[in-house]
Amino acid sequence: MASFTLAHLSDPHLPPLPKPRLIELAGKRALGYVNWTRNRYKYQRREVLDALVADMQAQAPDHIAVTGDLVNLALEAEFAPALAWLESVGPPDRVTAIPGNHDAYVSATRHRFGETFLHYIAADTPGAAAFPAVRRRGPLALISLSTAVPTLPLMATGTLGRDQLASLESVLERLAAEDVFRVLLVHHPLKSLARQKRMTDAAALLTLLKRHGVELILHGHDHIHSTMWFEGPNGNIPALGVPSASALAHGRYPAAAYNLLRVEKDNAGWRCEQTVRSLGAGFQVGQIKHVRLI
Repeated sequence: MASFTLAHLSDPHLPPLPKPRLIELAGKRALGYVNWTRNRYKYQRREVLDALVADMQAQAPDHIAVTGDLVNLALEAEFAPALAWLESVGPPDRVTAIPGNHDAYVSATRHRFGETFLHYIAADTPGAAAFPAVRRRGPLALISLSTAVPTLPLMATGTLGRDQLASLESVLERLAAEDVFRVLLVHHPLKSLARQKRMTDAAALLTLLKRHGVELILHGHDHIHSTMWFEGPNGNIPALGVPSASALAHGRYPAAAYNLLRVEKDNAGWRCEQTVRSLGAGFQVGQIKHVRLI
């Protein structure tokens, strides 16, 4: 079987932030706007994002996964530019996107991600609910989840909910019998030390994965390089996180980076290799890691 390459980037937090209307700066958005104007605008940079995406496209991946936080405060004026950016990354048949907590920052616009990026999130066979959504690409079955829910100020938690978990179990049961490399896409990591940033029902998801399994988990949210391993029915499952795709290095947060996952099957089973490419000096992007995961 020929190899298949999946690129993974996350948390572009598309800059610059449009000027909000005064009426939009109530509640949580007010704090987010202050944070942007005092801090985040310094290190969330469009030129960084453009350099990273150009390098990724030069690697000619077969498919691209974007694991959430395309926008910042979920202002109405953010969604059209974010769609234009995603279209520049690739067409819907070559790119899969899922929402992050910033894409559902407040209740008033929590629906806008699904409306705006419908063609990038839609399952191959549409069902009653948007998530989980399964897309088949080469030997991969991409399983998209949404943890994007509005939260209180100073909170950035995510939740799947009982309905999505129940549907996911059905999906995993079905896929377990098929010869596919299952990739779970979710914005929040399955384990977090920060209570205000955790996935609230991660334990339920981990129980499902222990019973049914997937081959790989990709996430964002933490804005750091991350490799964690979780128990599956036939061994441990790697879970990979990446830094924000538009970020300059700052504090404990590394510069923008993305993953390239090369998947192939041989007589011994599935093989998956991870290459990490990151922004360096002079806005040049280069390889910083290569490892076999499976």
